[in-house]
Amino acid sequence: MTDTTTRPPPDTPPVLVARGVTRSFDHGRVVPLAGVDLTVHRGELLGIVGSSGSGKTTLLNLLGLLDRPDDGDVMVDGVPTAALSENERTTLRARKLGFVFQDSLVDPRRTARENVVLALTFAGIPRADRNAAALAALAETDVAHRADLLAGDLSGGERQRVAVARAVAHRPQVLLCDEPTGNLDAANTERVFSLLLAYAKAGVGVALVTHDLDLARRCTTAVRVADGALQPW
Repeated sequence: MTDTTTRPPPDTPPVLVARGVTRSFDHGRVVPLAGVDLTVHRGELLGIVGSSGSGKTTLLNLLGLLDRPDDGDVMVDGVPTAALSENERTTLRARKLGFVFQDSLVDPRRTARENVVLALTFAGIPRADRNAAALAALAETDVAHRADLLAGDLSGGERQRVAVARAVAHRPQVLLCDEPTGNLDAANTERVFSLLLAYAKAGVGVALVTHDLDLARRCTTAVRVADGALQPW
């Protein structure tokens, strides 16, 4: 199911590639992913659906270099990662990837601006550039007017938009989202999804794990995780 208004050009190079990725748990008795292949292109908004426990989050953790596959490899912007050290993976993740989770995970004791600046620090952005980059990202997500309020004083929708700003402020190549609208009402769900769609149209590769089938239908492409494999949806 596709939305042709968001489809990337056919010659768009992949920015994230999984090849033959397998991950098992409980000494091999539980295998949520078995030999999975997946490609995310620049300008693509990929929806990932599946039942609870099907392996969606496991897949996202592997794509985001938060976990290592038992077999296979994940390439980020053309860089194979299987043989990288943990420090190398951490550096690549900080510079090339952005993450948005169901819980915003913003620090309620810091301002919206400080939350984004902290993420920019971890991404290696020079100190002199952090404030401007943070304000630009907050403006893109329509929360610049809340920049100097404590995150704990923001609404749930505003905190999630701060989380999106934090994820994109360092201009990642890939945005990985795990149920980013799961705790939001309909209006805020639409605002957050529209942001993800806009970043995809701007050339970011976006992977969106969601239980919301209406959102999945509006993605560029969508796949279903089931029985350890990916199926077209």
